[in-house]
Order: sequence, then structure tokens, then C-alpha cells
Amino acid sequence: MTDKLKTEGKFTYAESGEGPTIIILHGLMGALSNFESTFNYFSKNSYNVLIPELPLYTLPLIKTNVKNLAKFLKEFMEFKNLDKAILLGNSLGGHIGLYFTKYYQEKVNALVLTGSSGLYEEAMGDSFPKRGNYEYIKEKTRGVFYDPEIGTKEMVDSVFEIVNDRSSVIRTLAIAKSAIRHNMANDLPKMEQPTCLIWGKQDIVTPPEVAEDFNKLLPNSDLFWIDKCGHAAMMEKPQEFNQILKDWFTLRKL
Repeated sequence: MTDKLKTEGKFTYAESGEGPTIIILHGLMGALSNFESTFNYFSKNSYNVLIPELPLYTLPLIKTNVKNLAKFLKEFMEFKNLDKAILLGNSLGGHIGLYFTKYYQEKVNALVLTGSSGLYEEAMGDSFPKRGNYEYIKEKTRGVFYDPEIGTKEMVDSVFEIVNDRSSVIRTLAIAKSAIRHNMANDLPKMEQPTCLIWGKQDIVTPPEVAEDFNKLLPNSDLFWIDKCGHAAMMEKPQEFNQILKDWFTLRKL
């Protein structure tokens, strides 16, 4: 996706398509390319799709938290002159979308959450990858998927680089702690937006019971399962993910 990125002011992002706007929010160690299939599919099917590069490793340490990442999203929407958007987030990206929705419900047409944090954060900080141990990093990275072959060498190398950079490690831990502090359980019942939950049945990072809890707490949600699929459904089962979401958009007239 690097060939599609453009930088304007402090924002680096990819954009394509025309129609209702979908803003995709990536996860803590997730590259924008994780959403390439979804970006391409919906931008060719009557949606304007945007993926901003979140400043996970460039904010001042004191501002590296879920709150300021949601503020960044607000600033990005203002920069793009967007009054409303559908927010689609995986893992930490889902959490940022939820925190944003808590304060700016009027700006959110709908939420799409897949393997989202926000309720269950233990996995983000319980055993941070051992620095310098490539095989351990490889095992942890590939373990996120039902099919470990999805975890390419390029992906493992990227995670390895992050956990061996002191500045990135400190910020990753700061975000993980922030996610624990900003548990959304008490806020979800007040979020009336249509919400689509798409979950891998074999997600070990945010297990199936997390999806069920989201579905119980959100007043206007629909939950869809993808079998033989881990924490990043849009990567591991892209065609199934896109079809579920397209059908849901049709059902909800979005």
C-alpha cells in the first residue's frame, strides 16, 4: 500500500473511491497493508475509503494513549472536511474508534469492529515480546493467525524491528497501559450506532467471549463469525470478511 500513501501536513494516508466514507483504523503493530483487500474492495464498490497512518510511535510519550489517538482521528476528519464516517477498526484501531464514538457520536454513522480491544486488554500487555529473540517474535506474530503462514517474514521482521527499538517499545507499553485504563464496558450501552462485529472463531488475542460481550453491551449490534480464523479476519479471510460487511451495509442501508 506504500505506493498509495500521500502526505499532507501532518497526515499520511491512503484514499480511494467515491461514496459514503469509511475510515479504517489499524492496530498496534498492524501495517496499513493488513487492510489492502478491504480498502480495494470497498473503494471499487461505491465507498470513499481512507486509511490514516496513526501516530503510534511519533507522539510525545506523555500523549501516547488512546485518548490522543482518538483526538488525532478528530483532527484528521476535520482536515478532510468530513462531518461523518463509518469507522472500521481492528484490535487497537477498534478501541480508538470506540473512544472517539464515546465523545463524538454525531460524527459516526456506524462502527465495524474486528478483534477489537476495549473490553479485554490482558493480551496487549501480559507477555510483551522478548527483545532480541527473533524466534520468539516469530512464534508470537504467527500465533495471532489460525493459519500461521499468514504471518510472513516481512511481518515478523516489522514486529521484530518495533520491539527492538527502545522508543517504540516504550510507546507500545504506554498504549497498552492506556488501553487497560480506558475500558469501554460502561460506555458501550450508550452507543446507538449500528455496529457490525466480525470475529474469528479462533481469535486467541480477543477470544470469542469478547465478541459476545461486545454484542450484549452494544444496543444496536450484529455479530458475525468467521471459522478457521484468528485475530485479523480482514487479512486471513478477506473475501469472507468483505462479503459479510457488504451484506451488512446493504441490510443497514449504509
